[in-house]
Amino acid sequence: MSGIVQNNILRSSGTIAVSAAGLNWSDTIITGSTATVEAGNGYWINTTSNTCTITLPSSAESGDQIVLIDYARTWGTNKIIIDSNGLNYQGNDDTYTVEYETDGQSVNIVYSDATKGWLPLEDDVTADVPVAPPTQKAIFGFGSGNVSMTNLVSSSGVVSADVTGVGSGRATLAAAGYGTDKAIFGYGEIIGNVSLTNLVSNVGVVATDTTGVGTARRFLTATGYGLDKAIFGYGYVSGNVSLTNLVSNSGVVATDTTGVGTARRELGAAGYGGDKAIFAYGFNSSDAVVSMSNLVSSSGVVGTDVTGVGTARRYSAAASYGGDKAIFGYGKTASNVSMTNLVSNTGIVSSDVSGVGTARSNLSAASYGGDKAIFAYGDSNLSMSNLVNSSGVVAADVARVGTDRGRLAAAGYSTSA
Repeated sequence: MSGIVQNNILRSSGTIAVSAAGLNWSDTIITGSTATVEAGNGYWINTTSNTCTITLPSSAESGDQIVLIDYARTWGTNKIIIDSNGLNYQGNDDTYTVEYETDGQSVNIVYSDATKGWLPLEDDVTADVPVAPPTQKAIFGFGSGNVSMTNLVSSSGVVSADVTGVGSGRATLAAAGYGTDKAIFGYGEIIGNVSLTNLVSNVGVVATDTTGVGTARRFLTATGYGLDKAIFGYGYVSGNVSLTNLVSNSGVVATDTTGVGTARRELGAAGYGGDKAIFAYGFNSSDAVVSMSNLVSSSGVVGTDVTGVGTARRYSAAASYGGDKAIFGYGKTASNVSMTNLVSNTGIVSSDVSGVGTARSNLSAASYGGDKAIFAYGDSNLSMSNLVNSSGVVAADVARVGTDRGRLAAAGYSTSA
């Protein structure tokens, strides 16, 4: 048969005609929660009753094409999820989550090569960004007394015993996840400020020191951004500084970027929205606690100050939770406080929620379990943790989780539970 795809119509037999390009349209409406598709075909996906996971072929050749159509205009209610079945999708491996959730959407994909894999053709789908696989485990490391130790956190939030001898002992450093399943500790102080990092593998093994990575400083913070990268920001040299260092998805730290919001130290940071991040709170150059935040774009660009975001404080901690939101917790005003502030998936910081565990400061926090978070440790050398569920609710204290200490750092790592 002849004709172009958009003009193909049902024959009286109910079979849909083949396009001039050779694309065959299935005469079966897919309504199930799963479906396996083949190259060279177009499919009608009806998600009126449920979400549908579409499994792509496990092998493909350059030019292979598949088209998926929202049959009932219900993808906005029940989305489709693409399982790329071992092949890349838009250059990302199949551990990434690819979802389409717009009513009336069509997905027209063509296989390119092993590097980029399946690529969308249509304007209404090429803006879709795969979502990084969620972090399952976490690691707390280093801390007051300039100790060299870490504590791993399981995917169920259980903190393990101390592991000692993991890089130069130091305090007031920062940490973040990168590369989707690894982490990095950076900077801090030993006798004076240091400029060094330690990479963490996807099984929680901390590597030896890497030196000379940006301006030596302490009391900074760090977070992941942009699906698989990280950013260190702010801190104290001989005074407060306003600078950042981006970290690539292979753990390489870039040179300083200066002039990114009000210079301050002792703040927190976390990812939100799937690929963005937020810095908030801290202690400014006038020796005053501040209530401000700076949003970080998916490309690592730090925005201008946003003021008035909850109680001004320093020494707080932050982590992502719920897949696309963030939480800031605890800290110090004139004294230690017990409060949190939730951050929406659009970067809006909410008002204070008070009375959530023991008041403390100089603690740390990380994501774990795919959509949860954990706060742990703190001054004065406390050994306790508080788990945060996928809705942002903080649980009661869990005591005695490794060596008591504060001024440590934490990050999520591993996509395997």
